[in-house]
Amino acid sequence: MPFGFKHPVAPSGYAWWYVDALSDDGRHGLTLIAFIGSVFSPYYAWARRRSGAQRPADPLHYCAINVALYGASGKRWSLTERGRSSLQRNADSLVIGPSSLMWDGNGLTVQIDEVTAPFPSRIRGFVRLHPLALVDNPMALDAEGQHHWRPIAPCARVEVSLTHPALRWSGPGYLDSNAGHGPLEDAFSDWTWSRANVHGGTAVLYDVNRRLGGKFSLAMRFDPTGAIEHFAPPSVIDLPGTGWRVKRETRSDNGYTATVLKTLEDTPFYARSILSSHLLGESVTAMHESLSLDRFRARWVQMLLPFRMPRAWG
Repeated sequence: MPFGFKHPVAPSGYAWWYVDALSDDGRHGLTLIAFIGSVFSPYYAWARRRSGAQRPADPLHYCAINVALYGASGKRWSLTERGRSSLQRNADSLVIGPSSLMWDGNGLTVQIDEVTAPFPSRIRGFVRLHPLALVDNPMALDAEGQHHWRPIAPCARVEVSLTHPALRWSGPGYLDSNAGHGPLEDAFSDWTWSRANVHGGTAVLYDVNRRLGGKFSLAMRFDPTGAIEHFAPPSVIDLPGTGWRVKRETRSDNGYTATVLKTLEDTPFYARSILSSHLLGESVTAMHESLSLDRFRARWVQMLLPFRMPRAWG
């Protein structure tokens, strides 16, 4: 089973599990990310700078579950970082503080009990992901094979049942994982990623700019049985930059353009957006992210992050 909750995480490295979903009626969205060695943590970055090769930073001491809710009633965001005493894990479960991910053989249940930042409110309830098929096909993103992306359930259904706020909806979803043997920003300067529902499955685009080895691109369609079809990456389309001037781009079939329907997250180094595009011969709505690791490295950016990423010490 390809979740890898119990796999070793390299010193100064990371592992994360990512879920996203959009409601069938288009009114709601959700992302969940469970981190061991929280790659965007200022505390982990500071620890890595203080440590050396003889005593690298311990990723198990920098764990978090990020929850983001989007909808007509507004947005809620939580990302509280916790220490190793708050982490429990085995082959089928991952517990970080009061929240957890649990695989029961048929689906993944995420129990959420988090507090939003910077203005405190509660996010509490359950998210259930039902994979149409499981995929176990890790792919290296860097030339040295130290950073891997693992699609787990590219085609899935997600049910959201929250008490705080009171929300209940369902829609198509997605699950993957990333892991690396060192800081993300040491291997890459930036990347873009997107996933979209297409006829017969899910299309995923990945473009990374490596520190060593130049640009690397992936374009794949996953069908509901888990089969993978690689296709030639289509044309690059420039998108408007964000308010923080993070560059955005995507890919769309030749002769077609792409537009930003909504910017969900606009931060100094990261943007999450919903796009309208054209892939594999059809119009699609895509979840999209742009990540600038050069910007993340900037000390002024890391000084801002604790306002959105508080830490529960212990």
